[in-house]
Amino acid sequence: MTRDPWTDVGDSAAYLAPRAQGRPDAWTEELAQTRRSGSQRLIKVAELVPPSEVADALGLSSADHVVVRRRVMLIDDRPVELADSYYPARLASGTLLGEMRKIPGGAPTLLAELGYRPKEALEELTVRPATEREAEGLALTPGSLVVVLFRIVVGVDGVPFEVSVMTMRPEGRRFRYRVKVG
Repeated sequence: MTRDPWTDVGDSAAYLAPRAQGRPDAWTEELAQTRRSGSQRLIKVAELVPPSEVADALGLSSADHVVVRRRVMLIDDRPVELADSYYPARLASGTLLGEMRKIPGGAPTLLAELGYRPKEALEELTVRPATEREAEGLALTPGSLVVVLFRIVVGVDGVPFEVSVMTMRPEGRRFRYRVKVG
């Protein structure tokens, strides 16, 4: 019997769903299934004025703040992705999202506990040269290309509550999408 390569593809949905108690975050679990070590290092958690594209995606005014969680994603201790996740401050301040520590089960688990469940995610992929900071963080030579995934997570109420900007080393990356029509 021929295996359908489209049925067991890792996809964004696994990264947006809350985890059962005791389960690791989706990144760690997905890589463990391929016998690789997936981990992340939390670099910074801060409340700040977001970049304009993030504010626009979240429907925020220029006076609104966000909480950003900046992480380096690692495969076998090698940096492969810089991940910045932004949450409106009114949602994140005073929660674990605003603290400089890991969140058991990952942010989607905490968000679900707070009443924020995703209905859909909008994603945009771009390829461009790495900035100096990105090249350094991903151990790339200056001018190397990176893949940037810009994701907006929209809740069941139709309101966006998270924006993530993931800047990735391109090698070893594969993006596969299934679009149902009709």
